[in-house]
Amino acid sequence: MSSPTFHPIGIPGQPWGPAEKAAWRAQQTRRRSYADDVLSVIERLRARFDVLEYGQLDYAPDVYPLLALRSRDWHDDRPIVLVSGGVHGYETSGVHGALAFLESRADAYAGRVNLLVAPCVSPWAYERIHRWNPLAVDPNRSFRPDSPAAESAALIELVAPWRGRVRVHVDLHETTDSDESEFRPALAARDGKRHEPGEIPDGFYVVGDSERPQLAFQQAVIAAVAEVTHIAPADRDGAIIGSPMVAPGVILYPVRELGLCAGITDAPFTTTTEVYPDSPRATPEQCNAAQVAAVAAAIDFALAH
Repeated sequence: MSSPTFHPIGIPGQPWGPAEKAAWRAQQTRRRSYADDVLSVIERLRARFDVLEYGQLDYAPDVYPLLALRSRDWHDDRPIVLVSGGVHGYETSGVHGALAFLESRADAYAGRVNLLVAPCVSPWAYERIHRWNPLAVDPNRSFRPDSPAAESAALIELVAPWRGRVRVHVDLHETTDSDESEFRPALAARDGKRHEPGEIPDGFYVVGDSERPQLAFQQAVIAAVAEVTHIAPADRDGAIIGSPMVAPGVILYPVRELGLCAGITDAPFTTTTEVYPDSPRATPEQCNAAQVAAVAAAIDFALAH
């Protein structure tokens, strides 16, 4: 896939300042509704789960409540499972997969685990089908102290009381063709760098923590998702998106060093899913089902080990 060398905003080689970021934000338009797509589903689930408002994003003229759902029968002696979706708002199946898991599979774990699910961490970006928040900040590089992203800071604060007790964290993502055609060129332009074209893998893969790789756990997630959709092969260099494939469909990142959502707890079992929604071999329903299968497999593995 060919990609533009330079982004239309800014001067090549010079990082964006306030004017360029304002110009970028002015181009972003609402293309779908957080209230209709997400909040309405949470309302349906309110009969079965406790709903927590863990923050509010004030991006005038828009205000977004940040909501998480928690097991109603929460008991301190049970393992905690954290599921996060929509950290990158444009990654649709992350949001809808998290909600679908609650609707279709969560009851199977009642009385066995405590569930804490934040289905749409970045609602402004969800509505605009974008990777960044309105300040041109990537929330999934911002899970660190004094975070520059309000979305990330709010989730860190929500999870903080249980950080050391979370056993499983599944962070639901997608890798899309627009990563290469739109978002990576924009990132290079924002940072005053040259965009180097890359390759989008065709299929599902996971990103483990290089500090705590847990390869058997990652492979259990891959095996479950393979029943739903195809797994990404390595490229000619034995890599996926530039990282060596350490097992079929598995790569590793230093998640805390990079400020990724997957590093916000001390969970021994943590993975970032990457669905490929642009494949001609995958439907939106399959993408959501892949996320559901990944969450269930992660919990099953943790309970068995």
